[in-house]
Amino acid sequence: MLQRLLLGLVAVAGLSLAGCALSPQQIQPDPKINAPLTAVGHGQPVVVRVVDGRSSQSLGTRGGLYPETSSVNVRKQDILPRLQTQAEAAVRLLGFTPSPNAYNAPQLTLTLAELKYQSPKEGLYVTEADISATFRVDVMSGGRSYNGRYGATLNQRFGMAPNEETNTKLISDVLSDAMTRAFKDPSIGQLLAR
Repeated sequence: MLQRLLLGLVAVAGLSLAGCALSPQQIQPDPKINAPLTAVGHGQPVVVRVVDGRSSQSLGTRGGLYPETSSVNVRKQDILPRLQTQAEAAVRLLGFTPSPNAYNAPQLTLTLAELKYQSPKEGLYVTEADISATFRVDVMSGGRSYNGRYGATLNQRFGMAPNEETNTKLISDVLSDAMTRAFKDPSIGQLLAR
């Protein structure tokens, strides 16, 4: 009887310790242009490309007792189609027509340069995260070019370790803010309209 009781206590202790370990999260963000854009075009065609320029699909870790198992990941195949859709929507809002094969048309390339997720390294519990996103935009039109970098950051505090749904929303919000800043740059629309 005593042996069974001890085994039961060891099993409970093992389960509670396992609860401190966080599993990797595979995030599928859904960024959106979140502010109105000023239309400056008149339906001219624009070639829109989206590129993943990150060096890794891992954004970082959520920290905790075993940070090496608590990575936050966004795969290229999960983010690029959504960014392409939003970039084309933004180009339409600017008054242009996304046209993948338009000959001699202006070109806009949106590159996801960085996407990071950092939690404090010390401590057993995840109490906060710094999330940041950076886009680079390159525009070529009529022999002229323009490029810029646009970023957004968010510091979020937590009462308990964030689940995948929470992190998906936070990462989507940061991507949305950074992308909206990019397309609100009046220089982009002006060059495309030339």
